[in-house]
Amino acid sequence: MASRPTAFLGVDLGSSELRAGLVSPDGRLFGLERARMAMDVDTERGTAEQDPDAWWAGLARTVRALVGRMEVDVAGISVDGHGPTLTSVDHEGRPTRPAIAWLDRRAAQEQDELAGASGLQGWALGVLPAALWVERHEPEVAARTAWCLNSWEALTLRLTGVAATSLVAGQEWPVEAVRGSLGPAAARCAPPIAAGSVVGLLTVDAAAALGLRPGIPVVAGVVDAFASFHGGRMLEPGDAIDVGGSAGGFGVYWDRPVSAAGSFTTPAPLAGRYIVGGAMAATGRAVEWLRDTILGGDRSVDHLIEEAVSVGPGADGLVFLPYLAGERSPIWDPDARGAFVGLTLAHDRAHLARAVLEASALAIRHVAEPILAAGVKVTAMRVAGGPARSNAWNQIKADVTRFPVEVPHILETAVAGSAILAAVGTGAYPDLPAAIAAMTAIERRLEPDPERAAVHDRTYAAYTALHPALMPILRTLRRPLSEEPA
Repeated sequence: MASRPTAFLGVDLGSSELRAGLVSPDGRLFGLERARMAMDVDTERGTAEQDPDAWWAGLARTVRALVGRMEVDVAGISVDGHGPTLTSVDHEGRPTRPAIAWLDRRAAQEQDELAGASGLQGWALGVLPAALWVERHEPEVAARTAWCLNSWEALTLRLTGVAATSLVAGQEWPVEAVRGSLGPAAARCAPPIAAGSVVGLLTVDAAAALGLRPGIPVVAGVVDAFASFHGGRMLEPGDAIDVGGSAGGFGVYWDRPVSAAGSFTTPAPLAGRYIVGGAMAATGRAVEWLRDTILGGDRSVDHLIEEAVSVGPGADGLVFLPYLAGERSPIWDPDARGAFVGLTLAHDRAHLARAVLEASALAIRHVAEPILAAGVKVTAMRVAGGPARSNAWNQIKADVTRFPVEVPHILETAVAGSAILAAVGTGAYPDLPAAIAAMTAIERRLEPDPERAAVHDRTYAAYTALHPALMPILRTLRRPLSEEPA
């Protein structure tokens, strides 16, 4: 009887969708399943929450569907997820409150306090600011909480019964730097483990829920962007990626830390490399917003793209600011707001779609420009996720950024990246570079068109000028009437 082929289960918990895929040791995608994830976002209150039980239900549903139609031997599992997203759980991994997602702004004061106490900035503090906020504002929740974890760590706990904080190469466990400021919350921080190491084995109960055999090694994962770096074949300085997704983000590998306005530098999830880049807030969700909220949801994203490419570069003078949930890199303004600028009676649905697609590329260029000015070179930019299926959208990104765009064989790069971690953690490959080289490939490459790029240069100049010009007006509109001068 022929043996079943080996596969690694990569799980990618995105902000709006969970994806589970089975990947072979040589990088073939045997199968992929998806589950939609709702997020409760209130931009005015600054809150963004998600139900961790829905994550688990989605994971169980997708994995059961996969293994039900795939005759494979799952040799290892790894999970990535959005973050920093505080997931407060009890000893069994059950949530004690909704997860506080990375979009949430309630812990701004705690972020500043911990940054001042430690010198750590932004993502380097992980979920600690939100954990401290819960300690101060929801003491009854804190009392019921055993562990303060990130999204992927919480799912790993449900799979193994083991709580751990995963760290990439060169990353420090931030708890030690701020232990005195955290107070009791420090005791709820799980001990560190190296990403790509085995956390534990799939428990009997978890195996039954997922339709798998118990005892499969579960490997410590990473934030979804880092998983995309692995799956996008990021290896050398100059390798760059547009991570796609609901938020959007751009990063490039370099051989040393770089200081660039509006961006961050942090150890890459690959030894000897640094990642320089930034994450946006809603460039991907802006497309869904246009489709569902504005246009009624009666057409697919593919149809919107088809309409958009019927319009020339620059959308006939229409520019879109994709700041529908505030903005992170490079302007770091939670009060930023979206806008269509330049509308006329001659503009139609296709123009709106074109402007929204171009905005996702303009946002990447906005992040990348100070990075390039700091001396970093981009050899090519990988694209990822659903948008990468469209050559037209990929070409827009090439023309706007002037970067060659490369399309990976597996478009769900975060799923592929988590499978790569599972392969390394279980010993299928000796290290990450070997696994990335063996399990990823570039399928095609698009070069920027100089004539279209020149048109986009003009649009980009308008794009970068609009936020500083509009924000004083928009802040006046949002000011309560009680604060208006008499």
